[in-house]
Amino acid sequence: MSFSPEIAHAGSYLSTITGGNWVVLQESIGISAMHMQVLRNNKVIMFDRTDFGRSNLSLPDGECRYKDEVVKPKDCTAHAVLYDIASNTFRPLMVQTDTWCSSGSLDSSGNLIQTGGYKAGEAVIRSFTPCDDDSCDWVELTNQVLWNRRWYASNQLLPDGRIIIVGGRRAFTYEFYPKNPQERDNFTLPFLIHTRDRQEEINLYPFLHLLPDGNLFIFANNRSISLDYKRNKVIKEYPVMPVGDRRNYPCTGSSVLLPLRLTGITNVTDQPEAEVMICGGAQKGAYIKSNYLHIYEQASTTCGRLKVTDPKPEWVMELMPIPRIMNDMLLLPTGDLIIINGATNGSAGWNDAMNPVYNPVLYQPDEDPTRRFVVLSSSKIPRLYHSTAALLPDGRILVGGSNPHQGYNMTGKPYPTELSLEAFYLHYLDPQYSYLRPSILTVELSGRAVSYGEIFSVTFVCSSYRLDLGVSVTVIAPSFTTHSFGMNQRMVVLNVLSVVQLSMFAYKANVIGPINVNVAPPGYYMLFVVHAGIPSNAVWVNVC
Repeated sequence: MSFSPEIAHAGSYLSTITGGNWVVLQESIGISAMHMQVLRNNKVIMFDRTDFGRSNLSLPDGECRYKDEVVKPKDCTAHAVLYDIASNTFRPLMVQTDTWCSSGSLDSSGNLIQTGGYKAGEAVIRSFTPCDDDSCDWVELTNQVLWNRRWYASNQLLPDGRIIIVGGRRAFTYEFYPKNPQERDNFTLPFLIHTRDRQEEINLYPFLHLLPDGNLFIFANNRSISLDYKRNKVIKEYPVMPVGDRRNYPCTGSSVLLPLRLTGITNVTDQPEAEVMICGGAQKGAYIKSNYLHIYEQASTTCGRLKVTDPKPEWVMELMPIPRIMNDMLLLPTGDLIIINGATNGSAGWNDAMNPVYNPVLYQPDEDPTRRFVVLSSSKIPRLYHSTAALLPDGRILVGGSNPHQGYNMTGKPYPTELSLEAFYLHYLDPQYSYLRPSILTVELSGRAVSYGEIFSVTFVCSSYRLDLGVSVTVIAPSFTTHSFGMNQRMVVLNVLSVVQLSMFAYKANVIGPINVNVAPPGYYMLFVVHAGIPSNAVWVNVC
């Protein structure tokens, strides 16, 4: 389908504002955080690759790996860490096989299921189960392996609790975890063949989003489909994303499913509106030019929104205030999102980008199109290829990584390997809003979990509650973030039936749980109360 899109132009309101502030948490965690996952016990697992040699963090008690592809006969350094949010401390973890450019998702029990990588790690399934002490570490599943090598693949948790693993370099298939020993659960997906560019690929780390009808939205290159993965059938082909930019690795942009809003929806068969948003990327050929000719073209300036639940969906394009390649996009408890990290020129890959973007941008999807983008305060640390970001339960954005080199290179390069960890404090964390900030006291459930379609209550305190400014209750599934895509990221705005005042400062919100498993697959979510645009700290809830 060919058409000329209407582009909502950014207005003159766009100017750099003093919005939010940056704090360096750790000058070095010893590794570069290529992959990042927030866990249900308020810890964050971060890891790199193992094939480049030694990191800057030793394993404890003289432990060593003996299966390394590069360092022989052994490697006694860590390539993964577990970060404690509350204490701002970290400890090394032992990962055995190469996790370079791998994928992952939390399962319905809140355990990290991590898949693929490079060479000895390309078909490996790993797990990490959170614990309250220092006993937990990586486990490689010896009784389950992937059918295909999965390098640059993407994962998504499904309504039935399985995890789907899609694509990867020269892997035009999808498969599932856990494995079914009775059948070969590996299916060819021609869409991945058709979207592959012979010179640059441009369909690696495809964007996956579970839709409210239970089907899977898949975007690669500049095209997208809805897939019935149970029957291996394409349900719908969406219009080609216009403007000409490509969006997947190495023309790396980012994608989110905008918040699913359940306000007023009580019937389990009803479906909320679903809208995908994709920002950033590069023109076809950007990787060839930057990698071989050292010509760094300007990155994409556009975002596109697609209401996938519309009968005849069409892309609506908008202009960002800053061009971006390798940008992360994270949903915020307010329903807004933040665009962070990346560069203005070049492509993804080793030393293939120039001009880091130091300023995050706030995007407000429900604002007037001329007021949606707000440029926020700048960091001082470049975050380029292999950088990551994640929303923390306290509302901060955790940022780490950036290593555009084949190994760790701290000197002699314009953008050295970055081992630091920092946090971005958004405007809603400013102390001046403390009087509006709710604080959750209890989540009162009929059982041990938030049940589908059932009423539960959230008791919170707020020193200056404003009835006219309203309260929302949101749940967010924490993403597995790597290569600018937050896999499994999901936000649901729950249906608040009433808010009852209990005392001078205490209130109880009566809320209906997610209507079904397609809207919110079973698992652990961060639950926030948002009052007057100011979110509480989250509490973890199990939805099942």
